[in-house]
Amino acid sequence: MTDAPEVGELTPPDRTLMGPGPSDVHPRVLRAMSTPLVGHLDPSFVDIMQEVQELLRYTFRTDNEWTIPVSGTGSASMEAAIGNMVEPGETMLVPTNGYFGDRMASMARRAGGEVVTVDAPWGKPLDTAAVQDAFDEHQPDVFGFVHAETSTGVKQPNVPELTDIAHSHDAYVIADTVTSLGGVELEVDDWGIDVAYSGPQKCLSCPPGASPLTLNDRAMDKVLSREAEPRSWYLDISLLEGYWGDERAYHHTAPVTNVYALREALRLVAEEGIEERWDRHLHVAGALKAAAEAMGLGLNPDDEFWLPSLNAVLVPDGVDAGAAIDYLLEQYDLEIAGGLGALSGDIFRIGCMGHSARPQNVAFLATALGEALEAQGADVDVEAGLGAMRDALNR
Repeated sequence: MTDAPEVGELTPPDRTLMGPGPSDVHPRVLRAMSTPLVGHLDPSFVDIMQEVQELLRYTFRTDNEWTIPVSGTGSASMEAAIGNMVEPGETMLVPTNGYFGDRMASMARRAGGEVVTVDAPWGKPLDTAAVQDAFDEHQPDVFGFVHAETSTGVKQPNVPELTDIAHSHDAYVIADTVTSLGGVELEVDDWGIDVAYSGPQKCLSCPPGASPLTLNDRAMDKVLSREAEPRSWYLDISLLEGYWGDERAYHHTAPVTNVYALREALRLVAEEGIEERWDRHLHVAGALKAAAEAMGLGLNPDDEFWLPSLNAVLVPDGVDAGAAIDYLLEQYDLEIAGGLGALSGDIFRIGCMGHSARPQNVAFLATALGEALEAQGADVDVEAGLGAMRDALNR
């Protein structure tokens, strides 16, 4: 037998989280997580489950009965969506314009599906005509797209046009809303989205562990009439229906504390108002964008595709992105991130999400980032950036 390890008290650093997620957690959400634990079938918890579902419907802008938090991170709700909607032998159309389109493809293949792609460069959205051509050529059963691509800072426009194309071919639409739910305009019902999944740790400013998912009646009919069971028992929506539906029958031990946290985070959304919350993200992120541009830094996407919740700021020539990121962490306990995949080393990914989307955070970030870039000899005008930021915040 080995001796018991000597482990001290938990003292993580107190960071300001302005990366691609997680975002800063609201103090009310942290307090909710410290409240007493009850059983996952306790009558009081059943009432909480109902409240969470109602709040999720409000935030997703949907009347879908089947709207739940999946026990797990955003990747769990993603796999629940794809693993249940894609049956063996079916074809799923996925985008190539970002890291998370690639993840959709991987999950579809693991579900036994055939994958075809609609192509667009990293940093660009899907083109409506290209989606139409892909449907005409491949006739996919399921179409997945990323509403807010965390790897590129691109927001997908014209979503209703894309869903209309899919539905005209009798296909189902799955939307990745991980970086948009609660921070960027999203209309699940009005835009004709059949299935949407998200994560709690981005614009909802909630710790990961219970991840939003919604399916309309058409999608649930497909799930419940599958010929082959989904390959994941844990994420089988037909089984989860027994727990989150009217029966409230045991399926698994839900992460009770994470559900508490999600409930409080969603209460904050409802108190602020979903449209007002979208406006706040747009206003505060607009000040961040103005600061970056006035400093002499560009953004990766065109303005019409700019994603307020995730700003992809171009790394100046001669600057080591990793060194600048380390500087912010070491000198200021401030977290941002670098690019993924095709954009590795080319962009800073700067989140402006949820509780992190506040004027003081943007001012802190603009000042510290300017200093980090100047330390490497970059030609940036920090004073101009701060002035543009103040002007934008005061509009």
